[in-house]
Amino acid sequence: MGLLTALVLLTMVRLYGLAGAALPDYDSVRNWQIVQEVATGRLTHLFHHGSPLFSLVYAPVAWITTDYRVFQHLNALGAVGAVGLLSAFISREARLPGWQAGLLVLLMGTSLLLTFSGRDFTMSSWSLLCFAGLLQAYYYRLRRPAANTLYRAVGWLVLGLCFNYKFLLVLPILAVLEWWQADGLLWRHGHWWRVAGLMAAPYLLLGTVGVLAGLPWYLWPAIYYKVAFPDAANAAGRAATIRPDGLYYLRYLWEFESVVVWLGLLGPLLLLPRLRRGTALPLEVYLAVWGWCLLAGMSLLVKAPRGLLWAYGLWYALALLQLRRLPAAALAALVLTAIGLNVARIQREIYAYAPTAYPAVAVWLQQHRAGPVASTIGIGLAPFRTPADSVQPIFLPQQVQALRRRGYRYLLLDGYWRVANVRTLEAWWHRPAVAVWREPQLTSPLLFLEHSEFTGLGYEQTLRLQHAASRDSTQLRLIELE
Repeated sequence: MGLLTALVLLTMVRLYGLAGAALPDYDSVRNWQIVQEVATGRLTHLFHHGSPLFSLVYAPVAWITTDYRVFQHLNALGAVGAVGLLSAFISREARLPGWQAGLLVLLMGTSLLLTFSGRDFTMSSWSLLCFAGLLQAYYYRLRRPAANTLYRAVGWLVLGLCFNYKFLLVLPILAVLEWWQADGLLWRHGHWWRVAGLMAAPYLLLGTVGVLAGLPWYLWPAIYYKVAFPDAANAAGRAATIRPDGLYYLRYLWEFESVVVWLGLLGPLLLLPRLRRGTALPLEVYLAVWGWCLLAGMSLLVKAPRGLLWAYGLWYALALLQLRRLPAAALAALVLTAIGLNVARIQREIYAYAPTAYPAVAVWLQQHRAGPVASTIGIGLAPFRTPADSVQPIFLPQQVQALRRRGYRYLLLDGYWRVANVRTLEAWWHRPAVAVWREPQLTSPLLFLEHSEFTGLGYEQTLRLQHAASRDSTQLRLIELE
């Protein structure tokens, strides 16, 4: 089985049932709306989440269609491309035969979290692609110290920063690797100031675009500051970004990912006694260092499984690299079993929650000439309404009264308030409804865990919220405002 064949199979796994699914979270819907704004020249939210390139990349698509499914599918294909780029690099450096390269693609690509994040419309897919490029480029910089390999790695880092502010978190890891390499390349021949110039370039260029659009020149870096030091608690009451917890990710790995992850996470520890500073890191140790540093760093911050988005693939790859020491038949049997179990998890934790009722809600509202509607926190209904901004999210009971005075007739009690743990609207949940629907996605354990970064809750607390939500007979309740 070759790499390309495996990528085709992985694409089928990632896209299965996606056409019948809604955008899974608030950020995905908001990104879809912002892309359309940027496509029409409205740049007010260009630096939303510090990810200007995300909107600029998809803006041309919005000139052709605004169907959210097109954007969702394109983003899913980008995530598959990221797996392909990372697999090709590892297969080439580890000299894997074609059938093992194919198994690597499927083992990595069927990671539960990578599959889940590869079906939304957030920056995760492009972030993973840029990380795969950086991982490869920086490995070659360490192996072949030269100006061209250094600048190629910096190029991937800059591209990643344009898609995801979390690329700032790789800087300490790169510093550790530079210290280990101890070749002084960065400080010779003026490389350091050229690197600094390359990293500043997108901030100057896109910052100028922002200024021309009427935005403050400091808006993009200011987003970094606000993320690190929020000036107020969010709607769920979470105000801090530091929340040390060494068990959160380990518990997630144990309960949701394959057992082979542990082989990839712990196995390379056996190689450490042989290493000496200033010597080239073997491929397995290089990949492991990235995984260990990501785990250590993210364990200090507020948690969500996507915090280790870049590490899951590394641990699956490291597991295969160690298993390949077995006879070929045993390797194939073990890896195929792991892939099969991964697919079973995907069926249980992703496909089973995918079918959406939002289109049925939109049809009901159209039949009753409802006009704009209010919605409790979630805006998953927006892609099914025309215009899309006719769905107004609310966070406080007072907003309901204000919208009622403005002529809003209906309030959609969207169970997303449970996911985001915004309890200010909980009293409305028991109001008599004129129509109700089940929305399985709003009871998904993965969706709840992915929002624990927003809520600030720990692993057990988050799953307790999910268990409470799963007991609701309906997740979408439409009430009439009188």
